[in-house]
Amino acid sequence: MTVDAGDDETDDDRVPVRVRHDDGEVTLHVERGARLRDALLAADGDAGADLDLSPYATATERINCGGNGLCATCGVRLVDGPEASHWHDRLADRFGYPRLSCQIVVSDPMTVSLVTDKRVWGGREP
Repeated sequence: MTVDAGDDETDDDRVPVRVRHDDGEVTLHVERGARLRDALLAADGDAGADLDLSPYATATERINCGGNGLCATCGVRLVDGPEASHWHDRLADRFGYPRLSCQIVVSDPMTVSLVTDKRVWGGREP
């Protein structure tokens, strides 16, 4: 995965994912078929990027289900992207709640917004 500040072109293996976060917006070029959660965490851990793109709040950074769709702590707002396919995401989409980034497969370009105020698990710290 690469982090890029603006180019939206795709190739056969990578898809542009725009991520809106506290400091603005960044475009990630993510392998087609990857889970959004994994791409956000990989970008978050990228030493050269110096970004905080984790979908987790401070309290759930280390305590979560590991991407199995059980704990509902990796929620993001999907601005533009795929239809909900996981049961939790269908309900979230229906009622306007964040969708689980661990259940979103990156197959086409999308735009997501990180949730800064998670009511149950606390907010993200800058």
